[in-house]
Amino acid sequence: MSRPAAANEPIIINEKANPYRDCIQGLANQPITVVRLLRDAINENPAVARDRTFNVPEIHDVVGRLVENRPRVAIIAGAPDHPAHLLDRPQALMAAIRIWEAGGVPFLFHVPVICDGTAQNNIGQSYSLVSRNNTAAAVNITFEGHSYHAAYVIAGCDKSPAAVVAGLAAADLARAHRGDHAPVWAVFAPSHVLKGGEIPDGTRRLLDKIAADADHAGHDDLGGDIRENMRYILQCTSDEAFAGLLERARLIGLIDGAMERRVLDELAAATCDSKGGICAFNGTGNSSRTMLAAFGLTPPELELLTDVPPFAAVAAGIDALFAAFNKPEYAIGNLLKRNFANFVRIHNATGSSSNMLLHLPFMMRYAGFDITIDDYQDVRTKTPVPEIFAHSLTENRDTFVLAQQMAEGKNRGMESIYRVLSDLGVPMDLDAPTILGKTWAERIANLDNPVDLSLGDKSVIRATPVRARSGVDVITGSFFENCAVKTSGMSDHLLNHFNDHVFIVRYYENEHLCNADFSAPDMVDRLMKTEGVDHDLIAAIVKRNGGGEIDGQDIDLATSRDLLAQGHLSFAFVIGGQGPEAYGMPEMFSPSQNLRHHRILEASSMLITDGRYSGVTKGACIGHMVPEAFVGGGIGYLQNGDVLRLDLTRLTLDWLEREAFINGSEMCANPVDQPERQPLFAARQTRMINRQQDIAASNVMDHVSNAARGIVPETVDRRAIHSWR
Repeated sequence: MSRPAAANEPIIINEKANPYRDCIQGLANQPITVVRLLRDAINENPAVARDRTFNVPEIHDVVGRLVENRPRVAIIAGAPDHPAHLLDRPQALMAAIRIWEAGGVPFLFHVPVICDGTAQNNIGQSYSLVSRNNTAAAVNITFEGHSYHAAYVIAGCDKSPAAVVAGLAAADLARAHRGDHAPVWAVFAPSHVLKGGEIPDGTRRLLDKIAADADHAGHDDLGGDIRENMRYILQCTSDEAFAGLLERARLIGLIDGAMERRVLDELAAATCDSKGGICAFNGTGNSSRTMLAAFGLTPPELELLTDVPPFAAVAAGIDALFAAFNKPEYAIGNLLKRNFANFVRIHNATGSSSNMLLHLPFMMRYAGFDITIDDYQDVRTKTPVPEIFAHSLTENRDTFVLAQQMAEGKNRGMESIYRVLSDLGVPMDLDAPTILGKTWAERIANLDNPVDLSLGDKSVIRATPVRARSGVDVITGSFFENCAVKTSGMSDHLLNHFNDHVFIVRYYENEHLCNADFSAPDMVDRLMKTEGVDHDLIAAIVKRNGGGEIDGQDIDLATSRDLLAQGHLSFAFVIGGQGPEAYGMPEMFSPSQNLRHHRILEASSMLITDGRYSGVTKGACIGHMVPEAFVGGGIGYLQNGDVLRLDLTRLTLDWLEREAFINGSEMCANPVDQPERQPLFAARQTRMINRQQDIAASNVMDHVSNAARGIVPETVDRRAIHSWR
């Protein structure tokens, strides 16, 4: 490994301001933190220090560098109570050594990171999204308050990566306005991938028996659902599905509570590898990894790891950062601007998380760019891309395997994705800069074989598209402005089946009520007894969905079950009052998993919410509805027995006048305009206001933009005035 040039030719950041020269207090306070950090780096990495012949500097050496305006680099790490950040400390200390060795001044601070899995299906989810805004503010406060020039970010999962990007981009924007400071440069080192667990043999035998007992008891749908979920690598997401399946088994008397608890405990104990990391499914954590790399913020040596990176990889990241200093074109704001359209295309091509439709405008608006999900959809529509990720949790093609394939030299990660899309004729902006000081064209110029053909079907990245349609679509409708549907989460069969399809609304004011229906032994009976559901409506729905005529005969439970299983009788499970201002916009992951792993429901029904979904969500799930119910959006006026029509070709979801529909006419309207529904909404809003008090006042999200604009504070939203084009 070569020595950094900066060791012999010190880099001085070119800016008018230097608080450490002009204000004695910072110069008095901060050097001791640097010396302690470097002392810890040597004590905890003796082999690295010995190989580098590294010595801890004296206080006056630190003072001298600060006065000279050498690069002040913040190492930003996460909290060790999050599995993704268990191994942050050794990497952070290696980064500190390299920063000092390169002629800079290292600092280290941590940000709290909420685990969406831990927060799932409880009040923690009402704190998850607001943590993103709070973390962005915390990063910005520390970065600006201590006058750092750049950041080496050990990025985790969930909301944290987007939050750190936003906090740094906000500093970059403010510094541009002040004019006396240099811009902000950053390198991101995503945390390593967590290896998926395996179901213990004894637990597998118990699950096999429960599935067989379900078959023998006439519940072969449950038996099949259990066996299907046993094919997945063991992650917290598959555990959630097992929780729903085992509850169904208990409620129909196949197991008792003690057995349910035993199996869940055994699964939990076998789930996470002791080294931690970002879960191996292609959810928000790995979508964020993809996002950071697609924006050109991640060197390839740090992009896909399965353990603590070696010192050489950390050094490569620090060296890239030092090579970017005093070059505004590589500042974080410019990398976001130049690579925005590239990331939209890559997000779609890799079938990534629908949460990114919140985080993308969030980051861009913090950076000052006037971007909404309309810009996302505009890029998606004008330059459609195929799906080139064959990611699978059942066929040994998860993100851990992808990382192994990259380590073996069988792909080059993000560079391979850019190469494949370019070769397929997708108009990628290959002149966009990256933190390596190279354009994408320069980075992929010698990449003739982006994927090792010897991998065959084992390859996660495919040079030949998996299918033509993927990604996330933005839908509009007669009773709302826009919402998001994860097209990549739906099979081709579901995409075709639910295109130009009609559904009966079943409304819930929280996810727990919806979950109770999904697990109930009398679920079909409950659906048939939904208020407003009668013979005429069922007959009209079934006929419209291609199920033929239902004459005057009674529709018994067996017939209803068949119609649901065939997908001709369909329900829209609507969970309202979950938006950002109402309840913090929690993920509706639990009901989505229960839908996905319930073959009758998956074949027939969809979920709709003004909340959001987990990045790993599969099936017909529509979220992020704007306006949300709390502020008077049409979703808050829906009621049981309403009729909705979904058109995935025109990307519309409309409310149909019920009586007209039964009589053969499809008239689109808005329930908000129905005077008789005002009392219904008023009562719901009262309950939403009362329920909002579940959340500590410090974390209620009011005075924020809507989901289409990233759910950012009003001031951030107002200052987002610049064009990204």
